[in-house]
Amino acid sequence: MKQIIKILAVAVVCMVLQTSAEAQCKTFIKNVCKPKLDPYIYNGQMNSAVLNQGDIAELMLTFYSNQDYRIVVCADEFNDVKFRLIDLAGKELYSNENHGNADHWDFSTNSTQLLTVEVSIPENAAADESKSGCVSILVGFKEK
Repeated sequence: MKQIIKILAVAVVCMVLQTSAEAQCKTFIKNVCKPKLDPYIYNGQMNSAVLNQGDIAELMLTFYSNQDYRIVVCADEFNDVKFRLIDLAGKELYSNENHGNADHWDFSTNSTQLLTVEVSIPENAAADESKSGCVSILVGFKEK
C-alpha cells in the first residue's frame, strides 16, 4: 500500500511539473515569439515542444498559393537553434545556418505546397549537463 502511495505521489509531482513547464512555454511564446511575426498575421497555430540538446523535431505545414509567409523559430534556452525547410522531394529550400542562424524567414509561394520544418538543437560539448527548453515554430501570412 505504501508503494502505491509513493508511486501516485511521484506521478502527481511529474504532472504538476509538466503543466508548469507548458504554462511557462505558452507565456514565453505569447510574450517573446509572437511579436516577431509582425507585420504578418499569426495563423493561430501554436507549435511548440520542450526539446533537449541534440534533439531534432519535424513539423509538416501547408503553405497556400499567392501568400507571403514568415516562419519564426524561437527558443527560450538555446541561442543556436538550427532550422530548415524541406519540400516533399527532400530538397532543402532554406537553412538558417546559411543566414547567420536567423530566427525567422520571409518567403512567398506561387503554388500550394506541403513543407517540412526541421528544427535541431546542437549538442554543447562544453556544458556539464544537458539543457532543455521551450522551442516554438510560428507562422504568419499576408496576401500578396
